Amino acid sequence: MHHTHLDAAGHPRPQLIRDPDFRDLSGPWEFAHDDADVGRSGRWMDPEVTEPFTGTITVPYPPESKASGVQDTAFHPVLWYRRTIETPNPSAGRRLLLHFGAVDYRAEVWLNGRLVGRHEGGHTGFTCDLTDAIDRDGEQVLVVRAEDQPLDAAQPRGKQDWRRDPHVIWYHRTSGIWQPVWLEDVPEDHISVLHFTPDVAQARVRCRLRLSRWPRRPLRATVRLTLGDRVLAEQRTLTDGRESVFDIAVPALRHGQALDELLWSPEHPNLVDATVELTDATDDTPVDRVASYLGLRDIGWEKGVFLLNHKPYFLRFALQQAYWPASHLSASADELRRDAELAKEMGLNGLRIHQKIEDPRFLYWADRLGLMLWEEMPSAYAFGTETVERVTAEWTEALSRDISHPSIVAWVPVNESWSVPNPALVPEQRHFIDGLYHLTKALDPSRPAVSNDGWEISAADIWGVHDYTQHASVLRERYGDTALRRGELPEPWPGAKRLLLDGVRHEGQPVVLSEFGGATFEPADGAEWFGYDTVAGEQEFADRLTALVGAAVDSGLAGFCYTQFTDTEQEINGLLTADREPKIPMTELRAILTRRKETH
Repeated sequence: MHHTHLDAAGHPRPQLIRDPDFRDLSGPWEFAHDDADVGRSGRWMDPEVTEPFTGTITVPYPPESKASGVQDTAFHPVLWYRRTIETPNPSAGRRLLLHFGAVDYRAEVWLNGRLVGRHEGGHTGFTCDLTDAIDRDGEQVLVVRAEDQPLDAAQPRGKQDWRRDPHVIWYHRTSGIWQPVWLEDVPEDHISVLHFTPDVAQARVRCRLRLSRWPRRPLRATVRLTLGDRVLAEQRTLTDGRESVFDIAVPALRHGQALDELLWSPEHPNLVDATVELTDATDDTPVDRVASYLGLRDIGWEKGVFLLNHKPYFLRFALQQAYWPASHLSASADELRRDAELAKEMGLNGLRIHQKIEDPRFLYWADRLGLMLWEEMPSAYAFGTETVERVTAEWTEALSRDISHPSIVAWVPVNESWSVPNPALVPEQRHFIDGLYHLTKALDPSRPAVSNDGWEISAADIWGVHDYTQHASVLRERYGDTALRRGELPEPWPGAKRLLLDGVRHEGQPVVLSEFGGATFEPADGAEWFGYDTVAGEQEFADRLTALVGAAVDSGLAGFCYTQFTDTEQEINGLLTADREPKIPMTELRAILTRRKETH
């Protein structure tokens, strides 16, 4: 078996592939709403119970969306899915796994009436082992119950509205199954987690390997890193229990004059292929083999400047809601690829994925095309013990899933004090956002983390400021001074709340204008809309964008993030329409967004 990162295109788990021809379970499933929540007591999970499943839904699109074929946006907190799958009994020493990319918000899964898995968290995936529930060859009955309470303010929900109809900056909900569902046949002892963390300065890559269970016999892992036909490294190590962490020397990284051929950046998105082979340590019998990829790059910051591969790098981002009119938070592989291509075409070097943990298939295209990303945890709306427990658990899963993507250059666990409305006055709220920062750094010290983006900044490696003034002269006054790189932030505060919490000191953190702009064309009379200002047409839009981006580029800032990448439902302030058409010609858009700093 030899795979390259090219095989990863469209695969639901692009950094841990056994077979590129995975068994996709997308398509029509039987479907039922359960508004009275009687499905469990009525034994809807039993294979012979078919009466409640009167509808059909197209998985993996949410039932609120047009693409699902249901398109019912009313409150339906409990959803049931049912379908049959054809599978033989797995052979001895093999397991059959069922993977879910994401189910919003709480899921229970049965096969042939036997519970095979539970999961809580609407943006992260989970796996069920079906093996012991397969009681016959041939047709098996798979049933999923999903619960998504629209009024639960402690549930991490991002931009999903708690009202039936979207209002202000909140959108139609995405409930139930909304990312791929697929089957995988694996050996009993197999690799379940694989992480790569590069350290360019030390010419090495740290590998973290977790097995499906504690090994019954000594196992050996062989890791091979290649760039095209060139072997960069190969290392064998004995696994130490269920999880092993070891460093792989990459001698080529010591050749300082050849680094552009090796390193990942938006200009040179080099991807290194990785294969990991698991064998019996006593006789080298093959046990498992997976294909993956990584990017060799370092992220850093000093003296108010963001560093990529130890060089200053100015961030040119847009805020990406990652939402589609016909399918809401869900998207096809082609749609995900097209968004990454469009961002590159317009001259952006990154996107801030907003209030969403994005589909790994999009992360793959960001890796491959060279697009930096900020990954942000979808927020809850109310603070309390339940919020702390849920956000912490789901954010930990998100970090574990996405830690090896070179495109991700910052983690953002909280945005604009959502779910922590008074961290300046309520100690437990500040402890929570600080705790999320430290949790993030404990799991991944290689990237910057932003505990609270926008205002009320506490623990953070990047200071993100949200400023929606429509006057370029004001931006130049607030951010034009290089004193900004010493952490001297503008007064009065540009946003709704104070910028820094008490006791926060500047220690070289870059300041990024992480939300600004937001102008929209004048909407039709009577249309519901949201934006931060209106412009009369294309020319005024181009002039406004030119002035605001120019002010951000000519400043002491380390980068900008324009609001926003596309129109999203009634929030019509995108650079592109909801159908991904540019508001002004793409060549003009690119010229504005790639403008260089004026020198005098």
